[in-house]
Amino acid sequence: MSQLPADRIVNVLSHWLAGHVRSGRVREEIERVGRDELTPGQAEAVDELLAELRDPDGHPGELNMIARETIEALCLDR
Repeated sequence: MSQLPADRIVNVLSHWLAGHVRSGRVREEIERVGRDELTPGQAEAVDELLAELRDPDGHPGELNMIARETIEALCLDR
């Protein structure tokens, strides 16, 4: 498995979208990986995702959409 931060985040998000991990695990992994090596566009997408993950009143559909947009930003903004 790639050790690039963007790849690690995409991996955990893919597992979350497939129902294999919980949202808390996604948040923990993103916080562990950090944002230092991400492009500004990638970091912005990850920040938006983290804000949604931390919102106890967040809507699951909104979180799903933001997760997919984050994957797109991580994969295309290199």
